[in-house]
Amino acid sequence: MPAKAFIFAFLKCRIMKFLFLLISFLSFTYADAQQTYPLYENTIPNSKPTVDKEKSVNNGILIISEVSVPTMTVYQPKKQNKSKSAVIICPGGGYGILASGHEGSDVALALNKMGITAFVLKYRLPNDEIMQDKTIGPLQDAQRALQMVRERAKEWKIDVAKVGIMGFSAGGHLAASASTLFDHPLIDNKLETSLRPDFSILIYPVISFSDSLTHLGSRENLAGKNPSEEIKKLYSCELQVTSNTPKAFIVHASDDADVSAKNSLAYYEALLSNKIYGEMLLYPHGGHGFGMNNKTTSDKWMDNLKSWMDANGWL
Repeated sequence: MPAKAFIFAFLKCRIMKFLFLLISFLSFTYADAQQTYPLYENTIPNSKPTVDKEKSVNNGILIISEVSVPTMTVYQPKKQNKSKSAVIICPGGGYGILASGHEGSDVALALNKMGITAFVLKYRLPNDEIMQDKTIGPLQDAQRALQMVRERAKEWKIDVAKVGIMGFSAGGHLAASASTLFDHPLIDNKLETSLRPDFSILIYPVISFSDSLTHLGSRENLAGKNPSEEIKKLYSCELQVTSNTPKAFIVHASDDADVSAKNSLAYYEALLSNKIYGEMLLYPHGGHGFGMNNKTTSDKWMDNLKSWMDANGWL
C-alpha cells in the first residue's frame, strides 16, 4: 500500500473511532440527564402492604402495568426557554396500563426541544389490592407531582407560576381532574403549596363519568362497575369547571370510537361558560391513541401547542 493511502486509512480509522467515542459519550450524558425520583419519600399514602408486581413490555410501544410505586422522571432541555415553564405528563391507558412511550417519554423529548422541562409521571394504577381507596390514588399522585415540582423548582430552574399538566386519554382525565379538583387536597401539604396547574393540555381525554359520555373501561378501573352518583359527578370534570379552572389546550378526533369527542366538547363548553378561553383542535379523523402523530393529516398538533404556549407566555 502506498504511504499516502496508508496514512489516509490510518487517519480515517482514528477519526471514526473518535466519532464513535464522542457519540457514545453524548448518548450517555443525555441518558444520564433523565433522572427518576420516587414520588413519596417515605410511606405512600392510601396504600396497602403489597409485593411490587410492576411489569414493562416494549413491542414498539412501551406499556407499564401494575404500578404500585409511583415515580416521576425529569427530562431537562439542553437550552431552557426564557419562561422556565414545566409540564407534567400523564400517559394514558384506561387506568389499567400506562402507555409511557408515545404518550410519555417521546412527548417529553419533544417538549424539551421547545425549551420546556418535562416530567413523566408514573402514577399508581387503581387496584383494591394495593390501595385503601382506589378512586383517589391516581389523583393523589398527580397532586403530589405538582407539589413536588413547585417545592423543588429552584433545583430544576422552574418558574412556580408556569407549571402545567398534560394527559392522554385516561391520563387526560387525570390531568382534567387535577385542573378542577385542586381545592380538594388528597395529600399532606404542610407548606400549603399550590396544587393548581397553571394550564392543562388534554389529548383525546376522557372527561366525563356520566353514562352518556364516559369511557366505560376507564370509569370501571377507577371507580368500579357500579359507582355512586356522587363519584360520577365528582369525576365528570365538565361539571367541576369554575372561573378558577386553568386554561386548556385540547386535541381530539371526531371519529374517535373509544373516547367520544363529545368529552372534549363538553369540557371546552364548560370553560367557555366560565369565560376561560383555551384552544381546541378537532380533527375529522385519527381515531384514538395517535400520540403526537395523527397519520390522517399533515398537520402536527404539537406545532399548534407551541404557538398556543408562546401566545400565553409559557415559552
